[in-house]
Amino acid sequence: MKKGKLIVFSAPSGSGKTTIVRHLLGIPDLNLAFSVSATSRESRGEEIDGKDYYFISLPEFKKHIKAENFLEWEEVYRDNFYGTLKSEIERIWALGKNVIFDIDVAGGLRIKSKFPQETLAVFVKPPSIDELKIRLKKRSTESDDKINMRIAKASVELATAPQFDKIIKNYDLEVAKGEAQQLVADFLKD
Repeated sequence: MKKGKLIVFSAPSGSGKTTIVRHLLGIPDLNLAFSVSATSRESRGEEIDGKDYYFISLPEFKKHIKAENFLEWEEVYRDNFYGTLKSEIERIWALGKNVIFDIDVAGGLRIKSKFPQETLAVFVKPPSIDELKIRLKKRSTESDDKINMRIAKASVELATAPQFDKIIKNYDLEVAKGEAQQLVADFLKD
């Protein structure tokens, strides 16, 4: 099986990485397929199993960890595990496509460390912590406690930005999408 390239987009929640990744997936010339992460949390709102995430029970998730079925995994919040199944990457590479990830900072850096030559790791930086809080509140998908947890985590995540290959500052979404498209196109040419 021919291995493709890995494109990692990481950022604190509310930074715009998901919107940027969706934009890139809509560009046929990039030949990208989305890596669906597995999670032990419940689905939110309109999320679809197998499209947005693979929703796995906590005991099942732990069985996968023990069996070493994950490329990377993390307990992001208490009893909320997220990870990338090795089978997901193999599935995408078997299609002859490059893998794009919308993934937390720790997971993104783990993928980069395992596949340093094949991976472009991009950090999407929000305008400010205050702007992040506004964006998360606008989503209306989580309690104030959850939002505060995400904001506290964001401060730690922002400190990891220099460990990524590239940083995109998302002050203007259209500009950020254009920058992301150029970065990915240039990386895939090599």
